Amino acid sequence: MNAIVNFMKRHFKKILLVLVVAIGLWSFMPKSKDGDPEKDKLLLELLTYVIEKGHYNPANIDDTFSKGVYKEYIDALDPSKRFFLQSDIDEFSKYETKIDDQILGRDLTFFNLTYNRLVQRMEESRAYYREILENPIDYKVDESINTDYESAPYCKDVSELKERWRKQIKLSTLSSLVEKQKLQEKGEEKKDAKIEVKSYEQLEKETRDNALKSLNENFDFIKDLTRSDWFSVYVNAITTRFDPHTSYFAPEDKERFDVSMSGKLEGIGARLQKKNDFTEITELISGGPAWRGKELEAGDIVLKVAQGSAEPVDVVGMRLDDVVKKIKGPKGTEVRLTVKKQDGSLKVISIIRDEVEIEETYARSSIVEKNGVKYGIIYLPKFYIDFENKDSRDAAKDVAVEVEKLKAAGVQGMIVDVRDNGGGSLKTVVDIGGLFIDQGPIVQVRSAAGRKEVLYDRDPKVAWDGPLVIMTNEFSASASEILAAAMQDYKRAVIVGGKQTYGKGTVQNVIDLNQFVRGSSVGDLGALKTTTQKFYRINGGSTQLEGVKSDVVMPDKYAYLKMGERDIDNAMPWDKIDPAQYKTWSNEPNYDYALASSKKRIANNTQMKLIDENAKWLDERNDVTTFSLQIDKYKQEQKQLDEANKKYKSLGDYTNKFEFKSLPDEEEQMKTDATLKEKRSRWHENLSKDIYIEEAIHVLDDLQNGSNKGVSNKVKKEKIMKS
Repeated sequence: MNAIVNFMKRHFKKILLVLVVAIGLWSFMPKSKDGDPEKDKLLLELLTYVIEKGHYNPANIDDTFSKGVYKEYIDALDPSKRFFLQSDIDEFSKYETKIDDQILGRDLTFFNLTYNRLVQRMEESRAYYREILENPIDYKVDESINTDYESAPYCKDVSELKERWRKQIKLSTLSSLVEKQKLQEKGEEKKDAKIEVKSYEQLEKETRDNALKSLNENFDFIKDLTRSDWFSVYVNAITTRFDPHTSYFAPEDKERFDVSMSGKLEGIGARLQKKNDFTEITELISGGPAWRGKELEAGDIVLKVAQGSAEPVDVVGMRLDDVVKKIKGPKGTEVRLTVKKQDGSLKVISIIRDEVEIEETYARSSIVEKNGVKYGIIYLPKFYIDFENKDSRDAAKDVAVEVEKLKAAGVQGMIVDVRDNGGGSLKTVVDIGGLFIDQGPIVQVRSAAGRKEVLYDRDPKVAWDGPLVIMTNEFSASASEILAAAMQDYKRAVIVGGKQTYGKGTVQNVIDLNQFVRGSSVGDLGALKTTTQKFYRINGGSTQLEGVKSDVVMPDKYAYLKMGERDIDNAMPWDKIDPAQYKTWSNEPNYDYALASSKKRIANNTQMKLIDENAKWLDERNDVTTFSLQIDKYKQEQKQLDEANKKYKSLGDYTNKFEFKSLPDEEEQMKTDATLKEKRSRWHENLSKDIYIEEAIHVLDDLQNGSNKGVSNKVKKEKIMKS
């Protein structure tokens, strides 16, 4: 079971590991629960054993490893240095080179120390923001703040820590206050009666009230964290030191991962969020049982949950994860929700659970015309698969269906859009690659022992032999890179995107840790995702670090920011192996012409030049970390920023003049599915503002150039044979 996921750089990974920390940076305290130290010790032992036995290139668990874990973990607990004092760090640092010994000795001393101190410091910090927001803030004082927290020292005492909190909150409220003043001024200029004119004092108090509410909500969101939640953060600081893509899944995380990979679950088909002590329905998933029932609505508050005819359980104040567990359940079973409707009435709603498909996960397609010629666009968010059911839908099957539907609609070229696609199943990418070539190799895989395996498409059938473009960007990773690399090596498709893709050339296996402790009473131990192989292009080169370089390089606003695998300190190195045997595609006579035409078009496109300028400007802005906290100076800084940014605002107003439409079967479906219609309308609107999709369409048109324009390769062959 090969799962190629987790493609973002360390900063994004940290958000995944400590999402709750990032969201609740201002103030929160973990729920005080003792957890199960024996389970934690067993988990440490299992993880190190499984990683050392199964990892592609396991790191030595030594002092160097210990230092890496120490930094990763402390940074994750307090990334903005708002909780720990320097005295805490001095105490923690005694363990900087001892964590390796504690891991091997199943010793939890370091974790217990940091966890207990975190609880203490967070509880103390709750009073800071309340005290700061209690009284009006003086924005006339000439002072500034440096937001480069990574370089900032830890505070030496509580008074210094309070001062850091004060400045951070002042920056946040100052920004809100200035925005409120701007909106009011605009309303007065337009003589908009809807805009209530408020005094400075009213606006200032409003910003403080809003900040207090926001901080309290963050605290409410995160206060339910248990010791086990924080232990998962510690464990992930350990696993990611083997490589950036080796990570631990707590039981709930493993379940979310499975849903993410398969795109489906069993339940009622509703998205929920915590709102103070209540659980609110935020969205109904199109096609799900709750959506079909038409009784449950977005905005409903869930008060009680009952399983079938059993007594309902009050879920007010319950953890969101626990509420979700009660509502989800096997297909065919009944759940009864007592909800408070938006009009204040109470209603008991019975729903029969069913399999719910998360439509946003799946491939979808659209048709666009240029000069009377139809082209198809297939958007693939990820390479999804249900590992438990081989007969279930997966990315390859769905893309094959979309290809056939687009062919039936008469398209003369196809775009496969894998921008922001972080990967997924290795099997599906091999099958998808096979849709566009004769039988042959798609990717090479090498194990830790050095054994090489070539994964082939063995089906001689070519589902689409016409012009093909693969769209990528800096966040196209792993399986996306395999597809782009294979099509590039075959010269089967033109790769259109940024300078290069993300650069993740490793394969992960998800291992259920419970299989090693059958019959144990410690409960669910979760799973480990560990790197077991590296994959290589059919030309022998690795995509690791280097990614896939585009045939047609288009400027991108994030082009100069460090956001790839190559920017992670412990990423695996690039290397190469012998190439596989393959024959390049010879059915596209206009390949070189299309590349040359596209490069010329981009070089002369003023919008593209502006995007590149914006990218350089963003890179420069990324280094600016000091801001004035004096209101007049702050406004002046923002004015200068707005002036500098004015020239780039037109980028958001760009339209490409193309009209994008759904296929006939989807048009029919949208007649009765308003949610789907809204989502597709939103997607088509985004496509109409997309300069990159516009260039991809032009490339397809170039591939159809001359007397062969509008004719697929199959038709070309038939013409040649007849002549």
